[in-house]
Amino acid sequence: MATTYLTTIGLEAHVQLATESKAFCADRNQFGEEPNRNISMISLGYPGTLPMLNERQVRFAVKLGLALGCKINRRSTFDRKNYFYADLPKGYQITQDENPICLGGGLPIRTTPSAPAAAPRIVQLHHIHMEEDAGKSIHADGQPFTRVDLNRAGTPLLEIVTEPDLTSAEEVDAFMTGMRQLVRWLEVSDGNMQEGSLRCDVNISVRPEGQEAFGTRCEVKNMNSMKFARQAVAYEVDRQIKLLENGESVVQQTRQFDPVSGKTSALRDKEDAHDYRYFPDPDLPPVVLTEAFINEVRAEIGTLPWEAYAVLTEEFRIDPADASQISEDRRQYEAFLAYAATSPAPTDLAKIWVNRLSPWLHDQDLGHDEIPLTPDQFARFQELIIAGDVAASVATAKLLPDLLLTPGDPLVRANNLGLIQNTDADFLTGLVDAIIAEFPAKVAAYQKGKKGLMGFFMGEVMKRSKGSAGPKETQALLREKLGG
Repeated sequence: MATTYLTTIGLEAHVQLATESKAFCADRNQFGEEPNRNISMISLGYPGTLPMLNERQVRFAVKLGLALGCKINRRSTFDRKNYFYADLPKGYQITQDENPICLGGGLPIRTTPSAPAAAPRIVQLHHIHMEEDAGKSIHADGQPFTRVDLNRAGTPLLEIVTEPDLTSAEEVDAFMTGMRQLVRWLEVSDGNMQEGSLRCDVNISVRPEGQEAFGTRCEVKNMNSMKFARQAVAYEVDRQIKLLENGESVVQQTRQFDPVSGKTSALRDKEDAHDYRYFPDPDLPPVVLTEAFINEVRAEIGTLPWEAYAVLTEEFRIDPADASQISEDRRQYEAFLAYAATSPAPTDLAKIWVNRLSPWLHDQDLGHDEIPLTPDQFARFQELIIAGDVAASVATAKLLPDLLLTPGDPLVRANNLGLIQNTDADFLTGLVDAIIAEFPAKVAAYQKGKKGLMGFFMGEVMKRSKGSAGPKETQALLREKLGG
């Protein structure tokens, strides 16, 4: 009997914070500058320079921790993590080891966009700590040297460390997707993985089913893409299982992922904490938080993404896939609630929102707080559809784009554009009789069984009426005239 293996995964997610300045100095914290522009004597680690803590980093850490249900450590401390690398100018990284700012907590995840809101899977966290980022080493193809850009050195980071609580590449994807959504929702980070604002190290181990002890883990570093993270996990799980199946041992290692080959390869043997010679940073005092400060931050949080998703699916009965998109962003969600409050049909509004409105706003480079139509105007637009005055397809394809470009009263605009449905029997009969007379061959084919030609006849009526013919009345009349 083939052995079944269990996969255990723990993540270390790194979030670059959207602060104006770096973690411990006044250097600008901005992506995309010319190399080595956002630097100073402090970020370069000159002897005698002293760090000063960025209060906004602390506020963002507490905000994220509260959102995730963490215990906020009232007294946290900073440590030095010592290692040598060309892009680490001080020769150590300021981090939190002994006393991190947030403890425990968990992130609700959904492995599919249409998963129900009730009883989501909670990925348990170990802690969140504050630290600074290193610089960036640039290994250009064909170059015999490595370039170093220190703009990123000192950028404020939060590292979110999970328990070994994930079991698949799909859950890793769901966790990182959920974390990206949350940090954007809280506006503590832009969560842009392509720019390195959100990345993760993935610790992976496998063990035979029934074995309680975890297998030997390997860490795959710096996953900055959901796609690459899924591929790396899948490859690494398969690699470790094959080693065990062949009677070999998994060696604890730090590994890297090659997107071209889709494989991981060894970088170095995995370091343990003692290898970094952690010790308390003598230049930074403990961070002591008051209840007043924590309550002030808590008041800024409001509704969380998974709560928004539950409101949309449970209270408004919106399709889960639509609700997932609407709750992706706080401003979009809040805008939707404002429009849903006056909407005669919120579920239909959600469909129009996702399929028509959001793509139009994206093309116009507008946010959901910049919708040209007011909630009342949008409600009247929907009422035209519900009343049957304008066909739904015509309303979304012709009337809505026109209203978005030049807002106005939907009924007046529909009349001006000739979109009001005409159900007058004489008007429709004249159109249908003319089309039947013009296409005798198609009439004969329809009567011999080619019922799909009904679409052709309907299209001709709509073309000649400029979309104003009432669809139900037209179809009924065609069936009567064609004998079908």
